[in-house]
Amino acid sequence: MRQGGRWTRWRPVRAAVTLQRLCLALALLCLFAALPGTLAAQDGPPPLRDYAIDVWTSRNGLPHNSLRDIAQTPEGHLWFATWEGLVRYNGLDFTVFDRSTRPGLRDNGVGALFVDRDGGLWISDSRGNVTRRSADGRWQVFPHQPPAPQVLIQAMQMDSHGRLWLLYEGNGIGSLTREGRFEYQRPPADVPMAMSFTKLVVDAQDRVWVGTLDGLVVRGTDGVLRRAPESFGLGRGLVWPYRAPDGVLWIVAGERIYRMQDGVPQLQHSLGTGMHITSMLQDRHGDLWLGTENQGLLRLSRHGLERLPAGLSLPGGRVVSLREDAEGSIWVGANGGLYRLRETLFSSFTERDGLSGDYVRTVLEDRSRQLWVGSASGLDRRDSQGRFQPVPLRNSGGKTPSVLSLAQDQADGLWVGTFGDGILHLDSQGRMLRRYGAEDGLPGGNIRAMSVARDGAVWAGTQKGVARLDANGVTVPDVPGMPTGLITALAHDAEGDLWIGTIEGIRVLRGDRVQAIDLAPLGGGRSVFGFQQIGDAMWISSDRGLYRYQDGKLARVGLEQGMPVDTVFQLVPDRIGNVWISSNRGVLRTDMAMLNDVADGRTRRIEVEHYNEIDGMANSQANGSSGPSAILRQDGTFWVVTAGGLSTVDPLRLQRFRERLAPPAAIETVLVDGVPLHWQGANHNTLPGGRRLSISYVGLSYLMSERIRYRTRLDGLDTAWIERGQQRSVEFIGLPPGEYTLHVGAAHPGGTWGSSEAVWSFTVEPFLWQRRSVQFIGGLFLLAGLVALYRYLIKRYKASNVRLARRVDAATRDLQAQTASLQALNEEKTQLAERLARQSEQFERQAREDALTGLPNRRAFDEALARDFARSQRSGHSLCLVVLDIDHFKDVNDQHSHSVGDVVLVEVARVIASACRDSDMPARTGGEEFTVLLNDTRLAEAAQVCARLRGLFHDHPDWAGVPGLQVTFSAGLVELDAADRTPMLLYQRADRALYRAKSEGRDRTAIG
Repeated sequence: MRQGGRWTRWRPVRAAVTLQRLCLALALLCLFAALPGTLAAQDGPPPLRDYAIDVWTSRNGLPHNSLRDIAQTPEGHLWFATWEGLVRYNGLDFTVFDRSTRPGLRDNGVGALFVDRDGGLWISDSRGNVTRRSADGRWQVFPHQPPAPQVLIQAMQMDSHGRLWLLYEGNGIGSLTREGRFEYQRPPADVPMAMSFTKLVVDAQDRVWVGTLDGLVVRGTDGVLRRAPESFGLGRGLVWPYRAPDGVLWIVAGERIYRMQDGVPQLQHSLGTGMHITSMLQDRHGDLWLGTENQGLLRLSRHGLERLPAGLSLPGGRVVSLREDAEGSIWVGANGGLYRLRETLFSSFTERDGLSGDYVRTVLEDRSRQLWVGSASGLDRRDSQGRFQPVPLRNSGGKTPSVLSLAQDQADGLWVGTFGDGILHLDSQGRMLRRYGAEDGLPGGNIRAMSVARDGAVWAGTQKGVARLDANGVTVPDVPGMPTGLITALAHDAEGDLWIGTIEGIRVLRGDRVQAIDLAPLGGGRSVFGFQQIGDAMWISSDRGLYRYQDGKLARVGLEQGMPVDTVFQLVPDRIGNVWISSNRGVLRTDMAMLNDVADGRTRRIEVEHYNEIDGMANSQANGSSGPSAILRQDGTFWVVTAGGLSTVDPLRLQRFRERLAPPAAIETVLVDGVPLHWQGANHNTLPGGRRLSISYVGLSYLMSERIRYRTRLDGLDTAWIERGQQRSVEFIGLPPGEYTLHVGAAHPGGTWGSSEAVWSFTVEPFLWQRRSVQFIGGLFLLAGLVALYRYLIKRYKASNVRLARRVDAATRDLQAQTASLQALNEEKTQLAERLARQSEQFERQAREDALTGLPNRRAFDEALARDFARSQRSGHSLCLVVLDIDHFKDVNDQHSHSVGDVVLVEVARVIASACRDSDMPARTGGEEFTVLLNDTRLAEAAQVCARLRGLFHDHPDWAGVPGLQVTFSAGLVELDAADRTPMLLYQRADRALYRAKSEGRDRTAIG
């Protein structure tokens, strides 16, 4: 390397460091050998199907989609070789270096990358040039020198003497000495270097191994290039070498993989004919990753030969390069882009794994450890080999029923609750025993929850209350206070009492009496989605967070206490103190002791970890209002149903993810008044005073780069660390003169701050006027000027004081008179303003309120519809509209008078308003026509609102005080979709649905 006009050697690795690393490796080996077998298995890599795949192409910032090589420098940056330049990646941004940048390259076509012992990055190009970027950011170019050919350098490796060996495409090999001189070795005529492949390695004896399309070539210690011995038995065709991080030399010959032992290749794996392996990687676990010509990516591990499952496979084409980064992720450079495979905390199962459907509603593990999975596409059972098999179920129409709930009785029978097809009773093998439907007395509708009592009776939650199934058939308990609407959750507690969750709160059946528990006064909870008894406490999942019922008292942990979401579906404790909570926005995890502390008021806020797709979930939207929607299996794993499949996590793996080292921080750029400053490699930078200084930095982690937290401390200005959140830059303007050192630290979310800080020292020079000598002289002049000014002001003050006294007396008299007049005027103005305000408020209310019913009128409804329509289009939130009309209202007026009709309209308005939530908007838009706007409501939920409203109409006795008078309505229900370009189109669809409801017989809701 050239420094200061002279050549110096690259530093060798110190023996002490090597010895220290060896001792550390031996210590770790002894530690892992002492671990129990279960823990060792847990720490091993998961099956290939459990890896998440991330993809980058030219659409994401890459200059080219073909990546020839991948490297990682010691500070943590990843580097990619492409045909359109060298690319640096920090986890968030791609930075391209090519012929147009400064510093730049001699040629855009980058052939290979190599990181030397000092952390320097070597880059070769398609014109035979070599460039080195040192660890301190300095670039040095070694231009092509004859007689070396001016062609693509396909590969580079360095021997123990610091000589860089180069593989020239189709032209043999050469080297770059430590003195910066190119040496070229022309291959003999009988050596097939004209058919060279892209692989070259240097072994421990400094022999150079080269892959070709016609066998393996070796440059021995005698300096002669020759074919590998025939005794190796490698044959001809594509043969190439690979040297693993542990120094072992591997040979790939067609579909066969050999390991060099005692100087002889020993066959280790044969993958079958027709397989062309193009790249290879041995990871930190000792597993082999294999890239192929056209069959994607393979792995040889303790799980056997693995391929990526269907739906996760890489696009067709050659896998050119493989690299394991410092965090254990596998990077794949292919002809079609850049890919990254990373371990995730969660594993997921979808249709590609054999599930009948991805919209999973319920999961259950029976006593024999079989897993049953209910979805919108039927019921599946997971066998002992982990395969999902569909259970053949058919409804009366010959279709597969949608499964909403599952339960197992004491005789190991399986009970299946469906969407509109009753309850199915199966044996332990999934064979149908009996179906219970309306003909058996079971209320119709959806069966969203079931629970088995101690006496073996099965309790089912329907759309019309609770039903009991036993040997005598189906009965609907006639107990005062039992709910008669939609049941969303059921559970028996330790005393045998039945807890019933509805969209109107909780009922507890204790023997022959019902206890009502109202959640609304404590946080506004209304809909209940799940129960979980822990000790003597019952935990309740609701649309306003978690509630705990203990010793007759209710406590709540919701948004105000630190929960990241309002609606939670199911709480599941594991065996090591964690609590897992499913929600519409992923899975939440917290500590059971902390949850109780917050509920007891000992702690104000709860700390929650939030998991979603980036953590391995196929879909972050968990499903609720069905059961069980999340379980803890007998092996200790947590399973949760989602809108995109079934997800699971082993809590024992959580500690390994928590102990991930904090990302090293790196300063990316330094700008002084917007101009880049070359700060790397300089021991100290001196900056002029009064400038604007901008520093950008990054935490070099590639797992959750966008979640990394940062903090900075500027010694010389700050006395403590300043946390910056996810802000990746800091700016200082007009720093005073002095010595400064900037420290940047990074941490993973929820993790500790790392010790690998980014540090930069600099000096701010003073301005001329900031120098002490200049300041002293200026101070003297200033003092003299102040004395002269003081004397002048005293003289003027005495002269003007007399004039001012006379003026004050005259002004005081005038002000007193004006004050009296203004007070009178102000009182009159106040009275007039109050009258105008009252009139304005009355006019505004009359303009938007229906005079008869007190509901918003058509004008208020139109304004609200336009506003909510625009908001839903911007945010993507759902919006439903109900248009309803009182059936045969003209007959009411004709038979009972218009005054009775007016009373009916007032009562109709009151019933509609009572069925609406705070976020909904009911309105009267015509004579007997009403509308309801349902914000953030899906179509199914809106249909439930209409059904509940119809029930209220039916239960309302003697409308307007007229004995026997019954009032019904017809309604049209629609949900906003992409075709509704204007609010009027949405309203017209609802109106058409209303007339369809009328034409179909009235007293019904038609969905448009």
